[in-house]
Amino acid sequence: MIKEFVILYNTLVNLSRNKSLFSIFTDKDTFSDRILILLFHFAFFLRAYKKNTDKEYLQKFFDYFFRQVELSLREIGYGDVSINKKMKDYINIFYSILDKINDWNGLNNEKKGEILSFYYNLKDNHLKIVNYFNNFEIYLSKTTLKSFTKGVINHKF
Repeated sequence: MIKEFVILYNTLVNLSRNKSLFSIFTDKDTFSDRILILLFHFAFFLRAYKKNTDKEYLQKFFDYFFRQVELSLREIGYGDVSINKKMKDYINIFYSILDKINDWNGLNNEKKGEILSFYYNLKDNHLKIVNYFNNFEIYLSKTTLKSFTKGVINHKF
């Protein structure tokens, strides 16, 4: 199962490293900006697979995911106190994202843009990023979890 989690995590990280996507989100190249993009991908991922996947499996992946984020913080030099605060902030942001995208399909593009703009200053690019996540969600609905655990994904949404 750990090998599957590594592949799932790396797949989500690779999706979040999409340079064209990153340039829409922000002009800065900070760890916090990149982690936010990763959290959006993870939120859509969990939303898509929560109904048809064992809850225990998803919980274990959730724990693994945030453990990897914590390890990344340690690697870039944060101390224990800072890591605890950052992790609390990231987990709260993640739950906030999950809550806001809960009825994503029922929202119009303007409202979706407002959700994304809550986390980033998107300027005039909000329609591009909304379309990206609309397409990502469609892709998730047509792709099995097994494809993600094998690392077989299409990076263009």
